[in-house]
Amino acid sequence: MSFLHHLFDRFLHTRHVTRHFARRLILDTLTLGRAPTPATSPDLLSRELQRAASDELPALIERLQSDPAGLSDAQAAAALAQHGPNEVEHEKPLPAWLHLWHCYKNPFNVLLTVLALISYLTEDHEATVVILAMVVLSTLLRFVQEGRSNRAAERLKSLVSNTATVLRRSGAEGEDRAATPRELPIHQLVPGDHIVLSAGDMIPSDCRVLTAKDLFVSQSAMTGESLPVEKFAERSQPGTSALDATNLLFMGTNVVSGSATALVVATGNHTYFGTLATRVTATDRTPTAFQAGVNSVSWLLIRFALVMVPIVLVVNGFTKGDWLEAFLFALSVAVGLTPEMLPMIVTSTLAKGAVLLSRKKVVVKRLDAIQNFGAMDVLCTDKTGTLTQDKIFLERHTDVFGHNSDEVLAFAYLNSHYQSGLKNLLDHAVLEHVELQTDLRLAQDYRKVDEVPFDFVRRRMSVIVSERNDHHELICKGAVEEMLDVCTQVRVVEDTGVQDLPLDATLRARVLEVTRGLNNEGLRVVAVAMKETPPHQTVYSVADESGLTLIGYVAFLDPPKESTAPALKALAAHGVAVKVLTGDNELVTLKVCREVGLAVQGVLLGKDVDALDDAALARAADTHNVFAKLSPLHKERLVRALRAGGHVVGFMGDGINDAPALRAADIGISVDSAVDIAKEAADIILLEKSLMVLEEGVMEGRKTFSNMLKYIRMTASSNFGNVFSVLVASAFLPFLPMLPLHLLVQNLLYDLSQIAIPFDNVDEELIRNPLKWNPGDIGRFMVFFGPISSVFDITTFAVMWHVFGANNEGAQTLFQSGWFVVGLLTQTLIVHMIRTPKLPFVQSVASVPLLTATVLIMAVGIFIPMGPLAGHFKLQALPLAYFPWLVGILAGYVLLTTVMKRWYVRRYGWQ
Repeated sequence: MSFLHHLFDRFLHTRHVTRHFARRLILDTLTLGRAPTPATSPDLLSRELQRAASDELPALIERLQSDPAGLSDAQAAAALAQHGPNEVEHEKPLPAWLHLWHCYKNPFNVLLTVLALISYLTEDHEATVVILAMVVLSTLLRFVQEGRSNRAAERLKSLVSNTATVLRRSGAEGEDRAATPRELPIHQLVPGDHIVLSAGDMIPSDCRVLTAKDLFVSQSAMTGESLPVEKFAERSQPGTSALDATNLLFMGTNVVSGSATALVVATGNHTYFGTLATRVTATDRTPTAFQAGVNSVSWLLIRFALVMVPIVLVVNGFTKGDWLEAFLFALSVAVGLTPEMLPMIVTSTLAKGAVLLSRKKVVVKRLDAIQNFGAMDVLCTDKTGTLTQDKIFLERHTDVFGHNSDEVLAFAYLNSHYQSGLKNLLDHAVLEHVELQTDLRLAQDYRKVDEVPFDFVRRRMSVIVSERNDHHELICKGAVEEMLDVCTQVRVVEDTGVQDLPLDATLRARVLEVTRGLNNEGLRVVAVAMKETPPHQTVYSVADESGLTLIGYVAFLDPPKESTAPALKALAAHGVAVKVLTGDNELVTLKVCREVGLAVQGVLLGKDVDALDDAALARAADTHNVFAKLSPLHKERLVRALRAGGHVVGFMGDGINDAPALRAADIGISVDSAVDIAKEAADIILLEKSLMVLEEGVMEGRKTFSNMLKYIRMTASSNFGNVFSVLVASAFLPFLPMLPLHLLVQNLLYDLSQIAIPFDNVDEELIRNPLKWNPGDIGRFMVFFGPISSVFDITTFAVMWHVFGANNEGAQTLFQSGWFVVGLLTQTLIVHMIRTPKLPFVQSVASVPLLTATVLIMAVGIFIPMGPLAGHFKLQALPLAYFPWLVGILAGYVLLTTVMKRWYVRRYGWQ
């Protein structure tokens, strides 16, 4: 497992350098060893935040028992005692003993433990050792594999110590009223504190803005919106939703630019982030499709054993008259019927898949997720940061009619280059586009004269530059509607030349039509305008933003990752439907879907989800594949609706708003750049940006499932055939057809031959589509193929009885030796007969480890009665005349199984 340690060492190093700000808050709030306060219900929290946004500041400060200048040390200490530390509930790692218990508890392990105890009490020590060895190996393998992954993930949470700048008043009440800024640990923040924020800071709690200067906050981790939003100190109108309030800041988001002071209104579990984190950790995970499938198959086989074992006991008790011997034999049959290798085969197969994926830089936190990958038929994915790069790029620079224009790009570049305020993501996109894709050297020909800063009332900003000192140019860029209000002309480029036309109603409608078209492509449109001004003017104001000429637009996009389109195409080819669940608006989402080649089958918005009951939502979730403007709980509800409809659902996301859905899915998938609460809720973490690893994970999961299914089918059918043969033999033989010791040795050798199954080859046809557990199919398979072996077991009985004279108690050892060899060899051969629907050894060849194991076990099976150890096993050497009969019986078994397999495939298929 050194792969995992190596990958996590790399991961820790790169994350420490590149994602410092993105985890400043969350890593600290997810602190072990403290008892966080109970969480607020989502509805109550929403009402409290709405009230905090709409209250007058003096009333809010009074309600929080704060002070206009900030809390005193005494007030803060009292508030800390009342509200508790500013820490968010998280899923604490299980104690080792409890993790070991979770790795152990499943129906088969419990049943095997009971059988081991009975074997011990009846002094059958060989059976006790064999059974307990199976249980211990499977449990420890899972414990070690999951433990190493979980410990590596926990190391991510202790990298950075976090503080916040807090305004606190020292001294007693009525004395020193001046508040001084202090750097305090985030967990010491309390409601009523005043904090100071600047660019790069994470928001340490839910806050109301007191003062703001050009404050832009990225809420993409919370809402899924790509672009930052500006925040203001003005109170919101009553009834405004909490996430839409422009004066509220939320824990876990971060300041992109500007500065502010803010009043802490909620901390810890009472924050918006806290309610999501608590929802993720407070409820147990719903059993995944894998767990439900294994349990259903387990109970199918257990019920079968509970029916057959008493019948064996009664038949042998009455026919032989020795009830103690009959009980021991029935107990051996119970052990033989129980696929005791199932937990170990399942765990080792999953662990092998985890190691293979770790080489592809995928961390598997829960082994069950490997098989769920293969069973997944619906992948729900967030958009921002998952399908897209979560970075704004300049997509278009056009004239007013939508044709490419270098002039517009040049003016946009000058505006972004010369503004003195903190440049936002759009400015950086313009500057990077020009520097990377053009040879413009405009700044060399201009000097800056003045600027009119951006504000969200005007929603535009201007710079004034001078070109070679002969005139000034006022260059303005901003939102389209607001820009049209200050424009009186439109620059039109035609074949005959460039001319400035008056902006009349017709041209205005044309402009709006072009910009709406760009919006419909999912682009964020910014208009660019200019005018020439006298060279003697040196001071400019908002009043100068008039009489402008609209030149064109720059349009921006959060583009998809390069790996998204081929990954989605590969998933679709393998039967996995992809659905997009995002908090962003539908226009941007539809544009991304078009970019990645995802055909839209219907769009549903968050408000539509609210209007549907669970049954209607389940139907809508099936028929739609794009869901936009969703809240975190909308995403969770959609995932649960899909699961309720019988789908095996994967969810891929990286934001705070994705955590509940990650938890609710059969398999939660996150990426290396995700916030920590998302990685905590996920089952699988991709350490590389490429989404093609999803397709590789799906195929690995299907191979894992296919190999597990092989073992279950082989064991179930051969065990059923053995018990059927035992019943037939018990009815007419004057002695036991096989001693309990023979059954246990045969079972152990057969199980040893199965250890190589996790490394077996898988036919491509078997993994083209999602694979699911189907207990009914396994039961039918068991009943169909099991009696085939019984036909040849009964043939063996007849040969031993009539040909070799093993027809009395004195010859029972010869009879038992003959059936021991046939039973073991047919059980071992069945591996190759039903591991594939194709012709074995010709059309589909098993892996070298499995072929080697088969040959070795068959050789050992023949050696035991023929070698010097035969007496220890209460067997005897078989006459040489037996072996031609053995070859004929095995050949007939292979031929009949092949014929019946082809009929079965035509009738029922082969999952």
